[in-house]
Amino acid sequence: MEVKIEESEKAKQIVVLLIGPPGSCKSTFCDTVMRSSHRPWSRICQDIINNGKAGTKAQCLKMATESLREGKSVFIDRCNLDREQRSEFIKLGGPGIEVHAVVLELSAQVCISRSVKRTGHEGNLQGGRAAAVVNKMLQSKELPKVNEGFSRIMFCYNDADVENASNTYNKLGPMDNLPSGCFGEKKSDTKSQPGIMKFFKKVNALPGSSSNEAANATQNDNEKTRNVRVSPAKLGSADIVPTLAFPSISTADFQFDLEKASDIIVEKAEEFLPKLGTARLVLVDLSQGSKILSLVKAKAAQKNIDSARFFTFVGDITKLRSEGGLHCNVIANATNWRLKPGGGGVNAAIFKAAGPDLEAATRVRANTLLPGKAAVVPLPSTCPLHNAEGITHVIHVLGPNMNPNRPDNLNNDYTKGCKTLREAYTSLFEGFLSVVQDQSKLPKRSNQTALSDSGEDIKEDSERNKKYKGSQDKAVTNNLESGSLEDTRDSGKKMSKGWSTWALALHSIAMHPERHENVVLEFSDNIVVINDQYPKARKHVLVLARQESLDGLEDVRKENLQLLQEMHNVGLKWVDRFQNEDASLIFRLGYHSVPSMRQLHLHVISQDFDSDSLKNKKHWNSFTSSFFRDSVDVLEEVKSQGKANVASEDLLKGELRCNRCRSAHPNIPKLKSHVRNCRSQFPDHLLQNNRLVARPVRQ
Repeated sequence: MEVKIEESEKAKQIVVLLIGPPGSCKSTFCDTVMRSSHRPWSRICQDIINNGKAGTKAQCLKMATESLREGKSVFIDRCNLDREQRSEFIKLGGPGIEVHAVVLELSAQVCISRSVKRTGHEGNLQGGRAAAVVNKMLQSKELPKVNEGFSRIMFCYNDADVENASNTYNKLGPMDNLPSGCFGEKKSDTKSQPGIMKFFKKVNALPGSSSNEAANATQNDNEKTRNVRVSPAKLGSADIVPTLAFPSISTADFQFDLEKASDIIVEKAEEFLPKLGTARLVLVDLSQGSKILSLVKAKAAQKNIDSARFFTFVGDITKLRSEGGLHCNVIANATNWRLKPGGGGVNAAIFKAAGPDLEAATRVRANTLLPGKAAVVPLPSTCPLHNAEGITHVIHVLGPNMNPNRPDNLNNDYTKGCKTLREAYTSLFEGFLSVVQDQSKLPKRSNQTALSDSGEDIKEDSERNKKYKGSQDKAVTNNLESGSLEDTRDSGKKMSKGWSTWALALHSIAMHPERHENVVLEFSDNIVVINDQYPKARKHVLVLARQESLDGLEDVRKENLQLLQEMHNVGLKWVDRFQNEDASLIFRLGYHSVPSMRQLHLHVISQDFDSDSLKNKKHWNSFTSSFFRDSVDVLEEVKSQGKANVASEDLLKGELRCNRCRSAHPNIPKLKSHVRNCRSQFPDHLLQNNRLVARPVRQ
């Protein structure tokens, strides 16, 4: 049924508090918007409110109230630098009136320089005196928070951000609303006001109205501002709402009927919003006159879906934060079945914006995708989309093809097409839900680029493999080489560890192996078997436990003994399979004391260590020192003492020693050369208790 598209509710008036010191261009911002906006605005400026002279806060409040009664929206053109100064103006909000903040967080150098050089200022704050005032104000600045009562906060760190913000309000018509939330904020520890006092000393020496030094400082600061790395906002904070931006699936090149597609989008959004907590869903299209956006907006309004949590947005999905002021930590890609760049539209744009990192990360998850399915791909911190836009995940999703000119079309079978499109949105929103749940429960770690549990691409000095909390007995190191190991954990206290988005890959595969059929070798109710993505030997597979809350060896308890035995038996089965192919292969089965990827998993690894992926000391020592806990020992420990012993990560820093003769070597290439030719017997402790699994030598 066709839906008549009309405005379903009256747009709200807006009170916009401009927040920034003198010289941050608050007045210019107001003038720019009011000059061409179709919405009626009133500027409330304390510098001129008293018949062209400076007035009081009370006068500002009175004039703002009168303007709102007249149906206008208002700009509060004051510094508003602390919570107390803002509180009375925030109270102007209420039913039909939203309160926004535009934070002009320009650098101290820029603000001081502009204040010093300007003439004819309304409040007569200019010249050398301005520098002292700006400096004093910045010492007591408090950035606004949503919990003060703001429905929307937009941060601007440079002139480009300010222009973007002014355009946002300039384009706002009388009946338009803006999405709620906090947009563009950098990490709280980002130094957005560097060198205030140092610059202030320079300004004190300047003549009153002009300064080449100040101009140069402004230019230099603008250069620095342009090169600032935008840090993704932290999920779980009170100010940032997890948000999925997604295009309409299958309605472009695949030519799916827009009426039917809009029905399904609204239906699935309504179904999933209650499951997503405070998270938001945003349907994005590049075209201002997009029919699919209009249809979805109208149908969502008919169903009274919360417009703050499900709304439409016009913009480039790869530049929502930098160009549209909308922070989305997850975006969806309407992909092709090959999961490769190419074609046109959203798929080409996202792969281009993300660079080769996305293609490489996608290959870790899947090689192809079936219609109706989705693949969640975490982005490494090196990816341009992660770095510049704050996007932590891309979810590839494939919808039904109704285009008769494209292969594998459904021949206008909308019964099957609608079923597949519903499955596609279900897979997409379930993928987003898993990201929200994982990121809300687990703290992030820095320098997180590794994919392989055995530590691929881990920098020697990175914080990726942080220590477990709690003390670890230093004496353990003395006992490890002999095969003896005492428990190093705090009694009765569970260690805690934060996981990067990359480190969650195994957990996702273990919980949903059916979604990863391209990487899964086998699975049952209790285990999943996959190849290590960066094998450290000729044969290297992982046996994953499918039980929740078993992140690593330290989580194992006596009730998990049966599961551990099953994992061990499955590992032996794969050893037997590999040895049927090559009887000379010798294997160890075991666990890393401190895993680099979430979800308990058993390594089944041949002892040749013939692999290009074995690149550094951590890789080597994680499999050849007592940091590697043999499965047979773990089984005995859990059976006898109810838990497994874990070793110190200090072992990863040890010497490079041959896993057979224990001779020391200066670097990995020389070690590998030696290992290829070493025929010494393995150390005695490995020859005991079936720690090594080898085929008997025929006489």
